[in-house]
Amino acid sequence: QVQLVESGGGLVQPGGSLRLSCAASGFTFSRYAMSWYRQAPGKERELVAGITSDGSGTSYADSVKGRFTISRDNAKNTVYLQMNSLKPEDTAVYYCYAPITGSGQGTQVTVSS
Repeated sequence: QVQLVESGGGLVQPGGSLRLSCAASGFTFSRYAMSWYRQAPGKERELVAGITSDGSGTSYADSVKGRFTISRDNAKNTVYLQMNSLKPEDTAVYYCYAPITGSGQGTQVTVSS
């Protein structure tokens, strides 16, 4: 079964950090570029970060550049999103995405004091 399962979300204070994980199964993970998206209430889904299949290339939305880092471990079939210096406007459901599967179920990130 082709599947993506996100984890690691939660409630964090402004300025805090979280690391999201996305575990992939059912397909050859190392062949595919991966992405993280987010969707806040009442807003369109936004591409946050992307990484090439071998991890050699990354890209970021301007809104998170310098604060978020995407990485992957092809041996563990997992992609990560390290989020630092979090702001209230980062509050959203975060989804990982693979071209072969679409998105997972998402994980909620809430940044609030």
